[in-house]
Amino acid sequence: MFDNCHWHNEPQQWTLHDGILDVVTDKNTDFWRETYYGFERDSGHLFGAKVTGDFTASFRIQASYESLYDQAGIMVRIDERRWIKGGIELSDGAACIGSVLTVDRSDWSTAAYDGRPEDFYLRVTVKNGVLRLQFSADGKRWPLLRLCPFPNAQSYLVGPMCCTPEREGLQVRFSEFQVGPPLDKALHDLS
Repeated sequence: MFDNCHWHNEPQQWTLHDGILDVVTDKNTDFWRETYYGFERDSGHLFGAKVTGDFTASFRIQASYESLYDQAGIMVRIDERRWIKGGIELSDGAACIGSVLTVDRSDWSTAAYDGRPEDFYLRVTVKNGVLRLQFSADGKRWPLLRLCPFPNAQSYLVGPMCCTPEREGLQVRFSEFQVGPPLDKALHDLS
């Protein structure tokens, strides 16, 4: 699926080989709009595939988080004012799992992650104006991370996202990227 992707804010260091994307983040990169901090940032790295209509996308993320706000995960983007990012972010001295939904202004929801933050999976489903974000420690069991309204659009950019607002040099590996029709599983079906 990576062959269908293109960069929004291409990092200086990255490689794509045999379905594995390796990225090293640039300095002071982030996605955020206004809330609490008052600033707007649209400098994070996104390697996105253009998707039309409803879909489910998933992949594996491997990274070693070291500094405040180091983050890696998934993004679904319509434009700079409408997007969601989800994944692991280093905050308050711990690896946290969370998401930021932005429709004109960003929110932030986060909690300590009790799995192995250096190796996990994310899955997102967009269907009928609703977004379902799930995570997994093993690629088999998928608890719900977020369920929210999400704007309908003619197309979406979906794929791996990573940022380092306070530094540069987070090394991230993304693999097993898949995009297909939306899953029709019951909300609390963990498979």
